[in-house]
Amino acid sequence: MDYSRLAEVCRKNGTLCEFDHILAPHTSMKIGGPCDVFLRVSDEASLKKALTVCREDKLPYFILGKGSNLLISGKGFRGCVIALSSAGTGGSVAVSGNTVTAWAGTTLHSVCLAALEHSLTGLEFAYGIPGSLGGALFMNAGAYGGEMKDVVKSCRYIDGSGEIKEMSAADMELSYRSSIFSRRDFVITSVTMELSAGDKTAIKSRMEELMQRRRDKQPLEFPSCGSTFKRPEGYFAAALIEECGLKGFAVGGAQVSTKHSGFVVNTGGATFEDVMAVVNEVKRVVLEKKGVALECEMLILQ
Repeated sequence: MDYSRLAEVCRKNGTLCEFDHILAPHTSMKIGGPCDVFLRVSDEASLKKALTVCREDKLPYFILGKGSNLLISGKGFRGCVIALSSAGTGGSVAVSGNTVTAWAGTTLHSVCLAALEHSLTGLEFAYGIPGSLGGALFMNAGAYGGEMKDVVKSCRYIDGSGEIKEMSAADMELSYRSSIFSRRDFVITSVTMELSAGDKTAIKSRMEELMQRRRDKQPLEFPSCGSTFKRPEGYFAAALIEECGLKGFAVGGAQVSTKHSGFVVNTGGATFEDVMAVVNEVKRVVLEKKGVALECEMLILQ
């Protein structure tokens, strides 16, 4: 593949462009080989230019946020990885009344703190989720009874033909860990949320409570992709896995967490193959013993 035009556009635009860049440090699982080209963009215009070249030159590409729900092969990715800088568009979160708007690469942590600062409630569930705002909308992230579809109002995105458009929440097809963006060639550039006025002390207390629950129940001390499996209808994945005697099951450095069976963690030196071996064995045993087919929540790039 010829990346010369892409590299030239990045040079003229001041966009970081590196070849044979290792991806493991960009994921919460800390696993992943090199990509052909790695870009870091911080604004909508730069993102649009990079996408246009990739599409016109038929270069495979992948949009990367915080990599918190992503497992990458040790072979890496043959193509261009476009990382959305968390400090994009000035790194600011715009608040107007009860409306909060931010660049897709902004961390959920930053957005939650901005909401707290302005005494806005509704995003407490997202505090502690280690992802980007765009990634959260892409998968309709949620926790503790809340999810993105409860707060999102609209977003800006680049469609398949390279046009910048706006979409209302009603058209996003938001459902459990899914959205129109996970099924179409659309790239989210910014997200607008509608929150409610609240009591700052109560909001902070709720955020701290949920963060403590994460610390108490989740294996935050190990690299992971968060919840490895989606919740099967009528069941809880972690309970099924534990009932099948798989808690602590390990292959190499990958293990079903002994703290929370819904997490496959990297206890040290885990490879992509280790993780997939654990995932596939868990799927096989749960299907055999419980008759339930588990589906991965994490994205797998290989």
